[in-house]
Amino acid sequence: MSKQFFTERDIEDLASQGVFTLTIGENVVLTELAFEKAQRLGVKLIQQHQLPPSAPIRPYLSETVAPSPSSQHHTAGLPLNKDESLRERIRIAVRAKLGDQVDPTLLETIITRVLDNIGAH
Repeated sequence: MSKQFFTERDIEDLASQGVFTLTIGENVVLTELAFEKAQRLGVKLIQQHQLPPSAPIRPYLSETVAPSPSSQHHTAGLPLNKDESLRERIRIAVRAKLGDQVDPTLLETIITRVLDNIGAH
């Protein structure tokens, strides 16, 4: 399907015809001046999708993850246990956020590299 372009003049024509809403979809393009003119004339621009074009819908990335049984306790806001190492606190926090999505070996490698880089091993 071809794209439909709206210029400043097109917005003026719509407003003069009494059209004060314009649905913007994937195939509708407004020039910058057309956008400004629409705001000045009170033409309401309705987005077909609320996400910007740079944020496509990816349900496989936004699915909620059930926390793993080992990460049921939440550590934020709790006083730190002196026996618990920084490494363990990081591991618990990552598992609380990601559940079982992360490979334990990979997680340990990443934690080791980060701790080595900040000098807190």
